[in-house]
Amino acid sequence: MATLHTLANPARFLKIARPLTGIFLGTGVVLIAVAVWAGLTQTPPDYLQGETVRILYIHVPAAWLGMGGWSGIAIASLSLIVWRHPLAQIAGRAIAWPGAVFAALCLATGSIWGRPTWGTWWQWDGRLTSMLLLLFVYLGYIALARADADRGGDGRIPALYGLAGTALLPVIRYSVVWWNTLHQGQSIGLTGSSIDKSLLWPLPIALAGFTFLFAAIVLMRMRTLLAQAKAEARMRRMARA
Repeated sequence: MATLHTLANPARFLKIARPLTGIFLGTGVVLIAVAVWAGLTQTPPDYLQGETVRILYIHVPAAWLGMGGWSGIAIASLSLIVWRHPLAQIAGRAIAWPGAVFAALCLATGSIWGRPTWGTWWQWDGRLTSMLLLLFVYLGYIALARADADRGGDGRIPALYGLAGTALLPVIRYSVVWWNTLHQGQSIGLTGSSIDKSLLWPLPIALAGFTFLFAAIVLMRMRTLLAQAKAEARMRRMARA
């Protein structure tokens, strides 16, 4: 809580966010490059899926960040409703677009991966359908947050929507357990992984790289939204003068 209140001042936040944006962006790009190099050249093909398995180095981080992005929106929404944190509304709006992009990337890479594996581009199973619903929920949040900002709202309605949308996250997470599905079951858990180590080792690098990239994009968007709000406030003052 102390950290949240420390960053409540936009000027203090910007002072920290400016250098972190570059650090996160550079770190993310380097780690993604290493993961792509390793995944394409240093790992063997899968004994069943062949070269197709290499798409996991993009698909898994995209799924992780598609769900993680909505978790970030939920935290920002809770901060706005409970603590009225000044930057919470900005944070939620900043997270929404990259979260939606990664959710869409997860669906696209999953479809590409599924075509040679399942023999179809799309299947209405639990995991795919719930992830598609999450993408639509993202788009709904983006539209609602935009409309709320245009009318000068306090952000509470989008925040309530953000909290309600978290109901989809456990559905996505456990869909392969709850329903009979073409999508493979959980491959990575706290106790180990069903993925062979020769294929697995670049994946944590990819996860870290895309996470740093996501964080950099969110910080850039927060800085942009704060600059827009500052410019709009200045224009309103000039109009009243």
